[in-house]
Amino acid sequence: MAKPPVIEDKQVEHLIKATAAYSRVPERDTALLLTLYGTALNVTELATITVADYLDAKGSVKITSAVRVDVAHNGEARPLYWSNKRIVAAMDKYLAWRLERKQGATIKKGAYRGLDPDSPLFLTEDGQPYSLTKRTLPSGVLSYSCNTLGAYISRLHANAGIEGGSAQSARRTFAVKQHRQGRDLVHIAAILGHKSITTTKRLVDGDPVRLADIVARAV
Repeated sequence: MAKPPVIEDKQVEHLIKATAAYSRVPERDTALLLTLYGTALNVTELATITVADYLDAKGSVKITSAVRVDVAHNGEARPLYWSNKRIVAAMDKYLAWRLERKQGATIKKGAYRGLDPDSPLFLTEDGQPYSLTKRTLPSGVLSYSCNTLGAYISRLHANAGIEGGSAQSARRTFAVKQHRQGRDLVHIAAILGHKSITTTKRLVDGDPVRLADIVARAV
């Protein structure tokens, strides 16, 4: 099975700018893409993390949060960090946009910036949660997917002219970038929620930049 492509920095910047210019909901989509590339959450996790996973009751950003057991793609909790200032700025702008339109608002005006803490962090254009598809794996374990959001993310990439761009390519891009910067596989695996570093190693193997470097130095 072919690996998803690595989306280089210039392409990501183009994606963000194009989305901000042409999206029907630029506040949400900019925050969505930056979160996708900056945290390596998968589609189902993006669709199910809540306001309370981002904010505390006083409305402050949880710099150190968690992908909860009931949200994590592998059924195991792992750390989630909101320490990137660019992501936080985009997220705060989106949440202010939501509150202005009363999407997921609560009568408790002071708490969670006036938003329902149990509301999904990302909502559809009309303010509804993204729908999940449930299926039972051969092992008997329930599995959830969010095909609607996954298809939408792929469409944002296609609209920006980025061939093969998807939520899966964003996760691989995160892993490859961290590996290029010298981060060890154990830490990368912990952020991605991989139970084995072998899975992470497969993801970073075949880095197109590294391969290009090999050819560049061949003669």
